[in-house]
Amino acid sequence: MSQSHDRLRLGINIDHVATVRNARGGYFPDPLRAAKLAERAGADGITAHLREDRRHIRDADIEALVEELTVPLNFEMAATAEMHAIALRHKPHAVCLVPEKREERTTEGGLEVAGDLARLTDFIAPLAEAGSRVSLFVAADPVQIEASVKTGAAVIELHTGAYCDAHNEGRFDDRDLELARICNAAELAHGLGLEVHAGHGLAFDSVGPIAAIPEVRELNIGHFLIGEAIFLGLDGAIGHMRRLMDAAR
Repeated sequence: MSQSHDRLRLGINIDHVATVRNARGGYFPDPLRAAKLAERAGADGITAHLREDRRHIRDADIEALVEELTVPLNFEMAATAEMHAIALRHKPHAVCLVPEKREERTTEGGLEVAGDLARLTDFIAPLAEAGSRVSLFVAADPVQIEASVKTGAAVIELHTGAYCDAHNEGRFDDRDLELARICNAAELAHGLGLEVHAGHGLAFDSVGPIAAIPEVRELNIGHFLIGEAIFLGLDGAIGHMRRLMDAAR
């Protein structure tokens, strides 16, 4: 079935299926099984973050995903030599570069692109030449967006965490300010020729305003939907998110 150009894509991050598996060790639940279920439920792509400490996704998970997925794989990683080699070996559809600190629970902020421009430009070029679409996970900051264009990346993913935190904590003035920043950032990035994605912390009650931003082409959502799958099933959680996104569009 052909998709409308305006259809907002939904990428499902399966990291926290692996978190549950690794809490006990062994093989269950299987992130690849979750990815295949997500495909059948309407996911347009699968995201997996191979962290330096392998706290959730493991190398074998990436190998299985590359081999068996029929939708695109978005390989999240830090801009390190080890991850560069892994990405060049697997050549995933997309590579999303994210900041990474061992002590953090999850990715806490956007990349510092402007302060690391030369290194990131050199890092990205071989990945793009290998056929991967490179995305930079950045804050809604014009300085970082303008620097992102210079790296040769095709995509930015706007960090929606501050917006979601403000929404969840009832700080609605702050939420609205963050939403305005994201809207302005999306417009700027689109005008500069970057494809715009967004994600981090999005839930059923916060996704609508982000999904409504016309320049945003894709949302990547993980932890919330894996949690909701306990109550609704993964197909039910993804289906409800898909309906909310489509309604906002």
